[in-house]
Amino acid sequence: MTIFSKNRWRGPAIRLPQTAFGVFVLLFWMWWLLLALFRAFPEIDIYFSQLFFVQAACDASAAATEICGSFPYRSQAILGLLRTLFFYVPYVVTAVMLWKLAQCYQQHGATFNAPRARDLKVALGTLLIGPVLLVNVILKEHWGRPRPVQTDFFGGTLHFAEAGSLAGKCVSNCSFISGEAASAGWLFCLLIFVPKSVRYALVGPVAAISILTPAMRLSFGAHYLSDVVLGWLSSVVIFAALMALAESPRQQKNSEI
Repeated sequence: MTIFSKNRWRGPAIRLPQTAFGVFVLLFWMWWLLLALFRAFPEIDIYFSQLFFVQAACDASAAATEICGSFPYRSQAILGLLRTLFFYVPYVVTAVMLWKLAQCYQQHGATFNAPRARDLKVALGTLLIGPVLLVNVILKEHWGRPRPVQTDFFGGTLHFAEAGSLAGKCVSNCSFISGEAASAGWLFCLLIFVPKSVRYALVGPVAAISILTPAMRLSFGAHYLSDVVLGWLSSVVIFAALMALAESPRQQKNSEI
């Protein structure tokens, strides 16, 4: 199953980039342009976090410039439950996909389903490279951006740091970028592999999980808007890159026939 259409614009000497590689390039530069936008206008992040922050009176021991308050959605039990359920959905899906991949390699010769194996490897590779390695191992551990609840704008003790900045003082499990948003973006990508007979039934629930997960992280004061947007999109970019790599050998083979 192919994720991207192979139809091309047939003009005199122009062809629009509708291959998997062309889509990857567009998404790749979109990610960097969004990062540049959030860095140039950091007030965007502050504004959207302020929408969910409720300021309260400080006690007598607080400094005159100190801001007190909370993100009330953090204490909503139903939202906490939803967050926990959504957090584990990618784990369940991953377990099923590993089982399906193992089933593929139990077959040999004519019964081996090469397209299914390829799709499963692309999906699992995206999860490993994106949410696991890029987001949680590299960016969140080394970029040091404090979460909104940690910053002095929202009752914390650390100074605000722009998206992508290395100047933040967060030590571990920091805000840039959102791991749960990246997992939600990965989950959305998987819809392309679902058979058409059930895809339309799954689009609504999967899209809801994929959107509500980063939205809750924003409303909890756990991440800024840039963290969830760039986290979500990072998985889509990596997915497109791996799809492009997977398509290249097949396209080359078809051109030789």
